Amino acid sequence: MSIIKAAAADVKAAPFLCYNGGMKVYFVPHAATTDNEAGIASGWNDPPLSDKGEVAAERLRDAFRGIRVDLVCCSDLRRAVDTAGIAFCEGTPVRADRRLRETDYGELNGAPRSEVDAVLGEHVDRPFSGGESVEQAVARVRECLDELRRRHAAMTLVIVGHRATRYALDTFGGEQKLVDCLAASLDSRSYWEYDL
Repeated sequence: MSIIKAAAADVKAAPFLCYNGGMKVYFVPHAATTDNEAGIASGWNDPPLSDKGEVAAERLRDAFRGIRVDLVCCSDLRRAVDTAGIAFCEGTPVRADRRLRETDYGELNGAPRSEVDAVLGEHVDRPFSGGESVEQAVARVRECLDELRRRHAAMTLVIVGHRATRYALDTFGGEQKLVDCLAASLDSRSYWEYDL
């Protein structure tokens, strides 16, 4: 398996196949980390997958058996890269892009999840101290999604990411509002499907 780490500038210069048609996206949240199990909101911190997370990533292989996947994209944070690497280790190219990162909670990176969740609604359009707003994170992810859609139309992609990734996908076509997405929690599904 080869994982390509790409900064935003690198992704624009990379060769891609272009097709006409819509892009199918499967969003997969990264597997559980040591921070998740401890009730910590990692943000831009970079904890490893927990033992349970590694097992869950291995199970993703079965969930995607029989589904043609042309490309896997993930954030460059270790938890997303490792989830992608474990789940899609055979033959599918994996591209890491920092624009797919979680919201930068600034001074609250590594704080208890309950503390971050309690103030998340206050930071929809106001950056966290030393970080970014949820809108800024979603705009960053959308930039990546727009580029992927231009370069990979008619392909099937898996995106391994974070809550910010899901917010960007849920609001991509304008059907959902960001504030409504914040109120919804990730359920226990292995993945969500989107047509972009």
